[in-house]
Order: sequence, then structure tokens, then C-alpha cells
Amino acid sequence: MPLQQTKLPPMIAIVGCDGSGKSTVNAQALAWVKKYSPAESAHLGKQGGNVGRALNNIPLIGKWIEKVQKTKGAKVHEAQKLKKTPEFLPSFVMYLFAIRRLRRYKRMLALRQKGMVMITDRYPQLEFPQAIDGPGLDVDATGSKLVCWMAKKEHKAFEWMTSYVPDVVIRLNVDIDTACARKPDHTRKSLIKKISIMPQLKFNGAPIVEIDTLQPLDDVVKNVQSAISKTLEEKGYTRE
Repeated sequence: MPLQQTKLPPMIAIVGCDGSGKSTVNAQALAWVKKYSPAESAHLGKQGGNVGRALNNIPLIGKWIEKVQKTKGAKVHEAQKLKKTPEFLPSFVMYLFAIRRLRRYKRMLALRQKGMVMITDRYPQLEFPQAIDGPGLDVDATGSKLVCWMAKKEHKAFEWMTSYVPDVVIRLNVDIDTACARKPDHTRKSLIKKISIMPQLKFNGAPIVEIDTLQPLDDVVKNVQSAISKTLEEKGYTRE
């Protein structure tokens, strides 16, 4: 699919491993962009953790749900290693999350088409499927025809979303110890994997600005603001 060539307002993607400070930086970035233009923020991640934590906190059955999630999750990872489709139920859940993400992406694009500069928290990618902000189902796996159909539909949705290239990607870099300290509910192994993959993502050739989040927050914010100003001013925007 050819990359989208549009004259839409700029889209600024803020990406990074869990624990890199995306939410904090996103809020600061949105306030800064509004000095130049009407702007909105959109979360483009799966948000599976938020849903999972909400389910786990349900009185009486929360612990049981958490146990089932871990068991199903382990089976999914094992199936993916063998290049086989997971069971229907976890596959269907992953497919529903993909549809939910697609709907949020379309809402973001609709705001952009109305003239809003968009700040995104996370951004979809296809370079590393079944990994950070990529599709959950393996389009090349063998097994259930229905799950394979869902995988192809999900992959097509990601192809469409990633065909829109951000005007700039601000990548927040963090080390494993800091990420673990900030995200104690995540396993060290999962964070190590995300930290290793994040620097390899190219986002279809989008300009990428690397930000070290181990420096003081004020310096992180200033560097992000500088990258945003450069992008907007190159597009003809000026501060009010």
C-alpha cells in the first residue's frame, strides 16, 4: 500500500517503552502545541493493561480473572513460538482490541481533517508483529481458519494506519532499571524486550528525534518542545 500523501495538519507521535514517561510528556507537548494551533491528543496503543487492571479489581472474581489471563497469555505465547494460531477466545480478544484501536485511529484522523494538530501517545507499527504497538495476531501462522481470517483483517488495519507517516516521531529512551521502577506491575523480561525493540522502529521513514528521559524532567520537556517547534515552524506555523 502506498504511503499516504496528504496536506493534513502535522501529526506528532510520542513513543517509548512503558516507563519512559510518555503520558507526562504527552500532556506537556499538547499544551505547547496549543501555543501554535488548535490541537488534540490521542492514545493509539492497545490499552490492554488498563482493561486488565480494571477486570482484576472486580470484587470476588478479580483474582480468578487475573489467573485466567495469565494462563491464556502463556498459551498464546507458546502458540506464537510454534507459528500456530492461538485458541479462539484469546485470538478474538486480541482482534477486538485491534478493532478498538482502529476506531480510535479513525477518530484521531477525523480531528486532524478538521484542522487539529495531533499529538499521539504511541503509534502503530508493523516492523515487529506481536510486539510493542504492533498487531497481536500472526498473519503467517497456521491453524484455525477463523483466527487466520482475523489475523489478516488485523494486519490490513495496521497496514492502513501505518500508511500515514507522522511528521515527527519523538522517541523517549529509558533504561531497564528506571522502567522497572516506574512500572512495577510489568515483568523485567517484557520491559527488556520492549526496550530492545523500540530503537529499531523506523515508522516508515518518519523523522525521529531521540530524547534521553534519564535527564531531569525540565530538560526532557525543553527538548521535546524544541523538536515540536522545529516541526511546526517548518510547516509554516507560528506561535501566538
